Amino acid sequence: MKKIAIIEDDYAILDMYALKFKFAKFNVVTAKDGEEGLAVVEREKPDLILLDLMMPVMDGTTMLTELRKMPWGKNLPVIVLTNISVDEMPHELDSLGVADYVVKAGSTPQLVVEKVKKLLKI
Repeated sequence: MKKIAIIEDDYAILDMYALKFKFAKFNVVTAKDGEEGLAVVEREKPDLILLDLMMPVMDGTTMLTELRKMPWGKNLPVIVLTNISVDEMPHELDSLGVADYVVKAGSTPQLVVEKVKKLLKI
């Protein structure tokens, strides 16, 4: 069973995606901000991360920057899950190896599950 980490500060969105991925037979770990997310992914070693950008304590861009410094996190697939349009994304995300961008308002949980399955070749 593939493991994904969902790092999201909006509890309703976090719970919705966690439930959707559990129904899709994924092992799911979650965190509510980048600092907690970094600790969770370091401990749990997920196969993929869904990462919000706008979060308290540590934002998603900073978390991803720190993740990429770790040998095991250097090539870990990350899908940015945000309401920031692709045109407004921080430019440093391109150099941090983001696998995909999903604008929450323009997507459904099922579409996100399908993107994850495709990326993980399931």
